[in-house]
Amino acid sequence: MAEDTVPYLPRGVRLAQDRVRGMRVLQAPERAMQLDPVGEAILSALDGRRLGQIIEALAAEYAAPRDQIAGDVTGFLQSLIDRRMVFVRLP
Repeated sequence: MAEDTVPYLPRGVRLAQDRVRGMRVLQAPERAMQLDPVGEAILSALDGRRLGQIIEALAAEYAAPRDQIAGDVTGFLQSLIDRRMVFVRLP
């Protein structure tokens, strides 16, 4: 996945709070996915920025090596792209 692409949640997919379990979930038509803190941080950063900008921001926020963050972010997003829960577009 190129760092100049813009990942986003498609129509019908959203972050939501599961009040019963007290956690964030990613909801899509007829499915839901529990999020750990890493997944929540990545998906919360999908606000119209390019992938490279998201990686930079998360690396700075968590004081982690950029390469490690890039691998985590792209791997996680690619798994959601494969499930059609995240889309990407060119800026």
